[in-house]
Amino acid sequence: MSTIIHSPSSGPFDWTPIARDARARVGTLRTLHGGAITPGFMAVGTAAAVKALTPEQVRRTGTEVILGNTYHLAVRPGSSLIRNLGGLHEFMRWDGPILTDSGGFQVFSLAGTRDVDDAGVTFRNHIDGKLLRLGPDEAMRIQTDLGSDIAMVFDECLPATATRSEVEVSLTTRTIPWEIRSLSHRPTDGRAVFAIGQGGLHADLRRACLRELTSLPFDGFAIGGLSVGESHENFLSMLDVSTSSIPELKPRYLMGVGSPRELVEAIGLGTDLFDCVLPTRNARNAQALTWDGPIRLKNAVHATDGKPLDTTCPCEACSQGFSRAYLRHLFAAGEMLAGTLVTAHNLTFLQQIMKQAREAIFAGSYAAWAANFLGRYPASAGLPEDIKER
Repeated sequence: MSTIIHSPSSGPFDWTPIARDARARVGTLRTLHGGAITPGFMAVGTAAAVKALTPEQVRRTGTEVILGNTYHLAVRPGSSLIRNLGGLHEFMRWDGPILTDSGGFQVFSLAGTRDVDDAGVTFRNHIDGKLLRLGPDEAMRIQTDLGSDIAMVFDECLPATATRSEVEVSLTTRTIPWEIRSLSHRPTDGRAVFAIGQGGLHADLRRACLRELTSLPFDGFAIGGLSVGESHENFLSMLDVSTSSIPELKPRYLMGVGSPRELVEAIGLGTDLFDCVLPTRNARNAQALTWDGPIRLKNAVHATDGKPLDTTCPCEACSQGFSRAYLRHLFAAGEMLAGTLVTAHNLTFLQQIMKQAREAIFAGSYAAWAANFLGRYPASAGLPEDIKER
């Protein structure tokens, strides 16, 4: 029997665990713009939009929280404009919770167009080449302008190839001092600030980083610096170390991870929140996610297939009976509807994973449910190389 949980009403930030099965847990998240249930997947709306969907379409996928990006919104249209137009919620017409990333991931992803020093990062922005300065002060000021419910501290995200010495220098001279400084901009109106644990592939450094950060009054803790090129074995090992180092009564957010297998594994290790562009970016590249693995809709095998992507899926594409053949045709014809329908499907699929995971936790059967899922979903079903970008 399904356990029905209603998201909490609006109010000052709070996260409360309400069920547990081994390390997996269910919680309720409250923000000034409504609540959410965890484990939960946040749809990425980098530039104040979840690509290809309206806010109402996003809501219908089961998504409760949207993620925006400090760097991208500072570059275009500018945080002051968004502030003057009523903040990010009003600007994008989304009435639910919003979390904003601080721009720390862009230190990694835009490595060729930025310079890092101990006070922050100078980016040559990707739109017009103008310089943008981001540090802990600037990142928090921009997020204050945006009015997000959860602001992330500014950190330095390093590649998996970083040496131990490079990670130590980054932690002691940049990431940890920057995160501590971010607290001086802590909102007083009930909005939250999350810290980010770093440490590369070194368990002792991750523990030490989180030991220092968890001694400070942050509202939640993210796990950063994963899914940046490390092996799956290292990913799980560092995630295990990190979740074990975050207090039980604080929400744990795994940044930038959206592979269905990794989501299920991470929930089993006690992770509560996730975000990734995988479901939306892959959708626009004709990859649909299903319980038996991803489907490449451009493949000829789908040209005459009259079946929907999944007969049990409640998304707009499947519930209205759009066939695989029709979706393949839309991609071949360059029709925008293709991206819309498959994006709605992929987000719905990940939200169905979250829903079933929560139900399994309540039933005390998460290990069995996860083993069944992982036994069915192909281990090699990652992002195709041509669209492998977070």
